[in-house]
Parts: sequence; structure tokens; C-alpha cells
Amino acid sequence: MSEMKSRVPGIIEEILFSVGDNVTKGQQVIIMEAMKMKMPIPAHESGTIKSISVNIGDRINPGALLFIIEP
Repeated sequence: MSEMKSRVPGIIEEILFSVGDNVTKGQQVIIMEAMKMKMPIPAHESGTIKSISVNIGDRINPGALLFIIEP
């Protein structure tokens, strides 16, 4: 099980997968706006989305948990 955390503050704009979906390493899971730019947040490994800890519109800080992938 591996956690993906935000590296920068931003606002969640899109969540492209749901809990239980399978993803491949590198696939975009979340799109967030940070510093007036859209930043895709990719899966850092292949597996199943176990949880998503944010919602569209959430303002997040660096270190905030975004999602968890189970290989």
C-alpha cells in the first residue's frame, strides 16, 4: 500500500478515478490547480485505488494525503 501526498498547496479540480478502479503507473488520477497552473497528479505505481482523501474544490496544503494505491 502506498500513499500519494501533495507536494504543493492547491485546489482539487478533477478526480479522474474512483475507489476500486485499477490504475497503471503514470496515469493521471487527480488534476489540481497550483500557482495558477493545472498540475496532473499521476499514479506512482500500478494497482487499485484503495481510498481518495480529497474532493473537488478542496484546498490542500503540502503533505496532504491525496489517495492510496494498493498494488
